Amino acid sequence: MRFLAALLLAGVATVPAEAGSLRVCADPNNLPFSNAKGDGFENRIAQLMAEDLHAELEYTWWAQRRGFVRNTIKAGLCDVVMGVPANFELLQTTRPYYRSTYVFVTRRSDGLDIASFDDPRLTTLRIGVQMIGDDGANTPPAHALARRGITSNVKGYMIYGDYRSEAPTAPIVNAVAAGEVDLAIAWGPQAAYFAAREPVPLAWTPVTPWLDGPRLPMVFDISMGVARQETSLRTELDAAIARHRVEIDAILAAYAVPRVDRPSR
Repeated sequence: MRFLAALLLAGVATVPAEAGSLRVCADPNNLPFSNAKGDGFENRIAQLMAEDLHAELEYTWWAQRRGFVRNTIKAGLCDVVMGVPANFELLQTTRPYYRSTYVFVTRRSDGLDIASFDDPRLTTLRIGVQMIGDDGANTPPAHALARRGITSNVKGYMIYGDYRSEAPTAPIVNAVAAGEVDLAIAWGPQAAYFAAREPVPLAWTPVTPWLDGPRLPMVFDISMGVARQETSLRTELDAAIARHRVEIDAILAAYAVPRVDRPSR
């Protein structure tokens, strides 16, 4: 989710890819998306793409912090970045290969059925929300809460987390299980993945409606990003995504990625 939450600006020319290889830049510690062991669902989808293209999958590992795009694909270190928003302005993007949503995470035992930012209970419940920083470029749920004046009962959890941990983005879900907050609002793939691994039964519910106000989406189409000049590679990846739709869906299901097929207002 770091791409969706912290879009960057920069630009350097890309070096042509080596023949027979598919070079991917990814975070070595960012489950459920990727890690250096290849345990993430983006690792598995990248491998699927490489096999389709009869290419050897090669990784350049780089933490997804500010400057990731500038320091990796725009510096010529790779051909592809997985998991970028469709129509990401810094790169040329493929057709989307999944669509997901922010979700509310609660303890099953509490029986909360909150699905909207307009639920009046949000004014009194202890809420955890993913944050970026204090520079105004925050996550959609953080903006949605602030727009309603819901701030005093909100605890922020940085989207980058503690990189020394094996699961830097898990603390917001851990907090729900531990009773430190009553609910959390987090990016669906992360929330569902970590919720399934908690000792306490947790539930997640997609945020509705998918658009908060006139221009604040809670649902995002996710694509692969290539350098702007790599039109032929984008075309090849588009075709590979189409050919392997069933396999991609199976990978996403194995990681319990929340899917939103037809967003409704």
